[in-house]
Amino acid sequence: MGTAAQQTTANGRATKGTAVITGASSGLGAVFADRLASRGYDLILVARRADRLSALETRLSSQCGISAEAVVADLTVKADVDSLVERIRNDNSITMLVNDAGAASMKPIVSIGDAELDTMIYVNITALTRLTLAMLPGFKERDHGTIINIGSSLAVYTPPHTAIYSATKAYVMNFTLGVQQELIGTRVVAQLVLPAKTATEIWKNTGVPLASLNQSSVMTAENCVDAALSGLDQGESATFPSVEDYKLWLDFEDARRKLFDATQTGKPASRYRVGLAETHSSLGIAEREN
Repeated sequence: MGTAAQQTTANGRATKGTAVITGASSGLGAVFADRLASRGYDLILVARRADRLSALETRLSSQCGISAEAVVADLTVKADVDSLVERIRNDNSITMLVNDAGAASMKPIVSIGDAELDTMIYVNITALTRLTLAMLPGFKERDHGTIINIGSSLAVYTPPHTAIYSATKAYVMNFTLGVQQELIGTRVVAQLVLPAKTATEIWKNTGVPLASLNQSSVMTAENCVDAALSGLDQGESATFPSVEDYKLWLDFEDARRKLFDATQTGKPASRYRVGLAETHSSLGIAEREN
């Protein structure tokens, strides 16, 4: 289970510890903040927009009686990531990290500029990895903690115009699955969340207007987060909020394992006919000698 045990603060207030949420000023991050505050978590809210963070901090502190701290940081900037890592690395009150911040550009790959490329890689991969690694040692030492990494259904399939974004989310998937392997035998949880189209502000910067999508395939941010947290409560290692048949994921993972196992032969597959030319040549020489 991914829920935190109840704790007590110095002033006697009950809490489930502190949840760090990146991308907290809007979209999934803001909903995670609302839901986790309602569950009794204190919050460290991380985003670029100070005004939105301040408003969210004030509202949740008042409504839920929790402690909230706004940390203004741009996760495309190394210095800001460095500062955030130092802020959270040794904070023993932190029991959860939600890596929600993300960046996307969806257009022909040759149209993506260096700045867009750097942003997607730094936010989706580098910042997420560094923040995860900042929390893991303490979580493992205390044998308790939860990491929620927000990936994308595009981690398992790459339509046109999504090559880089899809690749960064495939990293999130494989990174999180790898972390899970290293957490076996502990009470530390790493959950992978793979949403499909969700109604958030990320679409403003993708090159694909939200209004242009088939609205029947778009999930609300609230439903997405509620499904993700339900998946966490149920102990899912990977949560696809919109996938009805969970066996599809289990079959996908099984196929990946079988494919990997099939690579471990140490020799070329027969269809490549590697070595046959040498064998035929040797046979020809032997026949002439005889």
